[in-house]
Amino acid sequence: MIVSAKGRYALRVMIALAKHEKDEPVPLKELALREEIPYKFLEAIMCELVKAGLVESVRGKNGGYRLSAPKETCTAADILRITETSFTAAACAGGSADCPRAEMCPTLPMWRALDDAVEELLKKYTLADFI
Repeated sequence: MIVSAKGRYALRVMIALAKHEKDEPVPLKELALREEIPYKFLEAIMCELVKAGLVESVRGKNGGYRLSAPKETCTAADILRITETSFTAAACAGGSADCPRAEMCPTLPMWRALDDAVEELLKKYTLADFI
């Protein structure tokens, strides 16, 4: 699994929001500047995070974004699941590709074990752990 820039940026911005101690929303422009993420790209990422229910959008003069998911329970897996197509190391292991050799493949159990290990590792880290 290679985490895309979108996934890395989503994780960074969620950590930034978790560090923000006040319940006030953080303007998108401020997040983009602070985290050095292109504004338009961050805008698209935030839409996905809002849609997933991890972030809340507040409109108005003092609007912006704030966490809606508790930082103690929101995991790296929760965030990356939104931005990444899969956590699989090999296409055949995820079940998305019909592999004609799956029944006799000696390496398939290893790929599946690797995928499970990555998933479990990502589930162990919460936003609270990062701050």
